[in-house]
Amino acid sequence: MATIKVKQTGSPIRRTKDQRATLVGLGLNKMHKVSELEDTDSVRGMIRKVQHMVEVVEG
Repeated sequence: MATIKVKQTGSPIRRTKDQRATLVGLGLNKMHKVSELEDTDSVRGMIRKVQHMVEVVEG
């Protein structure tokens, strides 16, 4: 299965609870932390929901 690396670039401070929960679901809770996840439709949807706070890392 393919994997995707996601890096948190934005702070969850003053964001809604669901956006903070989405970051936790992605395995992110601190700035500049990188999480490697399976490349599924649900993960892509979570990334899209918080796209202003994360970036997809190549490699």
